[in-house]
Amino acid sequence: MAERSLRIAFAVVAWLFLIAIVIQVFLAGVGLFVRGIDTFSYHRALGWQLPIGPMLGLLFAWAAGAGRATISLSAVLVVLVVVQPMLPGLRTDLPFVAALHPVNAVAIFGLATLVARRALALARQPGSRAASPSELFEGPANRP
Repeated sequence: MAERSLRIAFAVVAWLFLIAIVIQVFLAGVGLFVRGIDTFSYHRALGWQLPIGPMLGLLFAWAAGAGRATISLSAVLVVLVVVQPMLPGLRTDLPFVAALHPVNAVAIFGLATLVARRALALARQPGSRAASPSELFEGPANRP
């Protein structure tokens, strides 16, 4: 039962994070097109909070026995999301690196979509068999 709950939690966190990414893109649009004192403040504020989602997702992926590939993808997602809010700060010293901010956002969205789909597939899998420690990193064993 705990494994099933962890799988569901992984799926919920992964999909909520994906929704948060869409909201983040909307807030970037607000910053560009809505006049105000500092309309980008909403985009920045959410951006600094976003790494929490993939970090939780990585923990749930590992605890749910999601397999090496999904755990690895979740870890890469954490790295991309942690780097993302730092990129605009490089606009003065390394403007071409800072310009990777929207490119990285596209990569984050694509990877988050992949992780969310894998998490949902995992949550839908029947079974109460716990994954062995080797399966956590190598994937499920081949069974006849």
